[in-house]
Amino acid sequence: MNGIVIVDKPSGWTSQDVVSKLRGVLHTKRIGHGGTLDPMATGVLPVFVGRGTRAVEFFEHAEKTYETVLRLGFTTDTEDVTGNILTQSEVFVTKEELEEVLSHFRGDIQQIPPMYSALKINGQKLCNLARRGKEVERQSRTVTISELTCLDFDGALAKLRVTCSKGTYIRTLCKDIGQALGCGGCMQALRRVQAGEYTIDQAIPLSRLIESENPETFLRPVDSMFAAYPAITLTAAQEKRCRNGNSFTYPGQAGTYRVYSQTGEFLALSRIEGGVMSTVKSFFEVDT
Repeated sequence: MNGIVIVDKPSGWTSQDVVSKLRGVLHTKRIGHGGTLDPMATGVLPVFVGRGTRAVEFFEHAEKTYETVLRLGFTTDTEDVTGNILTQSEVFVTKEELEEVLSHFRGDIQQIPPMYSALKINGQKLCNLARRGKEVERQSRTVTISELTCLDFDGALAKLRVTCSKGTYIRTLCKDIGQALGCGGCMQALRRVQAGEYTIDQAIPLSRLIESENPETFLRPVDSMFAAYPAITLTAAQEKRCRNGNSFTYPGQAGTYRVYSQTGEFLALSRIEGGVMSTVKSFFEVDT
């Protein structure tokens, strides 16, 4: 059983909870997810099965799009509404003032990872340290916000759409926007609506997967993740070299390609440079 299932993760589940459940549902040990979602968050969680797990390393760098609700006037120790309130203040923010502040959070920005995160420092998860009442210094890092749009604003709650790079903490973005507005803020809700090639419209509710008599029918082929790359069909001789892990001459334009056999089997993600094709990652079944 190989492929990718796009799960609509429910609130209250960790990403690892979902993987553990699907390990039993799909009767397979070889399974993993493509990017952690906070337990309170919902939405697109790609789960990779069988040889599909070989694609996880490429997915980790995919852009993600979220819809989040920023609650102004409060700050918490977790940077979301599940935490203990640290400060509370009145809010006198106009839509125009919010839009002005948002403009400063687009593009490359600096973020300090939150204490309540799975990030490890000196081998210890920050969240475990935070639960013991400890706080350690964290280095700021550059993340990229390619889209930051206000979808709705009622003076206290702002619904935002965010497209961002790997490693972006939406909770921290909400906190930083609130701080820039002078009233404080924290994340009230979070839903991932797109991850790489996959959208929320393609996601299957976890409950439906659990209840299905044939959950394997929801598996998408591994090559669906690389749909943005053009496809190439190899000759029998080229396929043999590909399966043996060898490079070979190929008179094509430089770039990355999806590579298929004459029978349509997805063989590999490959790259052509200087008229030579070489494998980036293979995905064909290995005979045993």
